[in-house]
Amino acid sequence: MNGTKIKICGLSRPEDIEAANRIRPEFIGFVFWKKSKRYVDPDTASALRLILDPHIKAVGVFVDAPVEEVSDLLNRGIIDIAQLHGNEDEDYIDDLRELTDKPLMQAFQLKGETEEEAKLTLLQAKYSSADYVLIDSGMGSGNPFNWDLLKGFDREYFLAGGLEEGNVAEAIAKTNCFAVDVSSNVETDGKKDSKKMEGFVNAVRSANSQK
Repeated sequence: MNGTKIKICGLSRPEDIEAANRIRPEFIGFVFWKKSKRYVDPDTASALRLILDPHIKAVGVFVDAPVEEVSDLLNRGIIDIAQLHGNEDEDYIDDLRELTDKPLMQAFQLKGETEEEAKLTLLQAKYSSADYVLIDSGMGSGNPFNWDLLKGFDREYFLAGGLEEGNVAEAIAKTNCFAVDVSSNVETDGKKDSKKMEGFVNAVRSANSQK
């Protein structure tokens, strides 16, 4: 693995994309869940995608959306990867695979479980048929979980939940995750803050250089 990758989620404005183009995370995220304050509709996402650096992968975040909706955005090239962040199961993934051959990411939440409950969640994550898995502390909670729970988890994963410029190096050192995912902690007053985005990216790259 050539250093921990970076995903900045919840981009919704042209200035967010311009900031991402400057700092070049490997992934950005568009949220298609209508209950989120970071929700973007497909037309907005399409317009933002047009100005996104083509080297940056766009991830679409969905919560129990109809498979036709997810596959349509993938097949039209508005997003490169679909992140399934609800109660989607293997049957859902199978149904989606029949409509698209694009990569899928399944999210799993560790939110205050006992160690045994966490082990069961991580076992499900290990054997998920999705191309990627994401381990989170909740649905955009902005809080970290006990990273020690991930010891021995032997599948590449995106790490989310409470990551910020000040703790991301420790998270990378403790978990050796494939990628880190940030959203609320690079915002000011509910909007993406380009300086915080840059600070987070610089912290990850500094940590990578010290490996």
